[in-house]
Amino acid sequence: MIKNIIFDMGNVLLTYNPDVPLELYCQTKEERTVIKQELFDGPEWVQGDLGNITNEGKYASVKARIPQHMHESLKKCIYGWQVCIKPVSGAFEFCEYAKQKGYRIYVLSNASDEFYDYFPKFLPFDYFDGIVISSDVHAVKPDVRIYRHILDAYQLVPDECLFIDDMEKNAEGAGFAGMKSTVFRNDFEEIKKRFRL
Repeated sequence: MIKNIIFDMGNVLLTYNPDVPLELYCQTKEERTVIKQELFDGPEWVQGDLGNITNEGKYASVKARIPQHMHESLKKCIYGWQVCIKPVSGAFEFCEYAKQKGYRIYVLSNASDEFYDYFPKFLPFDYFDGIVISSDVHAVKPDVRIYRHILDAYQLVPDECLFIDDMEKNAEGAGFAGMKSTVFRNDFEEIKKRFRL
């Protein structure tokens, strides 16, 4: 029986789309292509999620790999990427539904410590029964250690947990930790029906 619902954040609770800051801050298609590859798809982004590098460190490292005329756009993307964040349609309503039904709700996200600045603008931390972000535990999904961490931290029984993520590999990672899991495809009603919530 499911008693706990654990949400990924990006593209489950809040939107994450690097194309938004890239379109806003970059001057040319070349800049968008290079900065997307070197920043958002680069190793520094993951290191940020692991809690191993600051924004200042990201900038210093990435700018060494790209042309100088792109440095200002890079800086704007690093410090202003949060412009892409907005609530996912239906997410708050689903959370409210889950709480009213008596489920405990949690957040488990790959995120840098910037999470603590932007997340409470959308929902207060204490709205959830618990939150674990990767930069605090130095492990990122789908590493099974991060799922085990949230289970241990809140004394959760794995098969009483449903984990919802927009990426298949991360949903599979939860399965390796003994949780039920599903890939979110922008349809909370489908999840309600499938798991009889």
